[in-house]
Amino acid sequence: MAKTNQTSAITGLIGAIPNRLALAGGWIDQPFVSRLNPKPPGSMVVVSLAPTFRVMDRAGCASGTRAIAVKLWGRRLPHRPPEALVRELYEAENQGKAEPSGSQDMIGLIYPGISRLDYDFAANGGVFPSHIESIHTRQTARWLDRVLHLLPIEPRPEGYNPLGEKHLDPKWIARLGDTGRRCFDAIGRRDLDELGASMNDCMVCWETLLPHTVRHPALKVDLKAILKTYQRRYPGAMYSGCGGGYLFVVADEPVPGALKINVRIQPG
Repeated sequence: MAKTNQTSAITGLIGAIPNRLALAGGWIDQPFVSRLNPKPPGSMVVVSLAPTFRVMDRAGCASGTRAIAVKLWGRRLPHRPPEALVRELYEAENQGKAEPSGSQDMIGLIYPGISRLDYDFAANGGVFPSHIESIHTRQTARWLDRVLHLLPIEPRPEGYNPLGEKHLDPKWIARLGDTGRRCFDAIGRRDLDELGASMNDCMVCWETLLPHTVRHPALKVDLKAILKTYQRRYPGAMYSGCGGGYLFVVADEPVPGALKINVRIQPG
């Protein structure tokens, strides 16, 4: 009852529209990446969260997309097909943008549960997934609640751009897309070590393909050093997005200073 009351209090302040986490495979949703994938589709994982706390802005948790959803629909998601909501929100956010947000932001907010998004440039121009596979079981959701820990690091600084340096090697893009498949399968099996390994490997892919995701003159925090410290201590860790945000740590024990999540498995 206490947890329910706490959740009601925060949703009374920030609204009931969900939050979103992106796990392994991120960036494969961008057509400039997926078009070079020699082994399509490539996959990534998104997790829809009940809004139990206000996430930091500019922290890789789709807070900007959520803010636009609030402007469009008010304090909660409409009762309409999720595919239609995703496309409506995508158009509202990306109208006139030279570098559009990926559709994984919208899907992670709108689709309940833990979802694997498969991106193939030959389908929908790589803008929307060719297939979505979701897990809605309470047992798996509560397992992920328990083993995934969120450490606040720092929002992306003003003036930061992760795309200043690109090394879009097709074999590394294929490896990136494979980390998403591995991540989703590990969650489905509730395999802690493989979940951590898929996230660790995703970070290697990010640094190889887009080095500014973890190293950039505008960054004041040594993201690589923090990442390596937690990866050595726990089964796995990765950042919520480029330039920092939150560090997601996989552990079957408490992680000091970490926030906990509540995976949303029901629509609405």
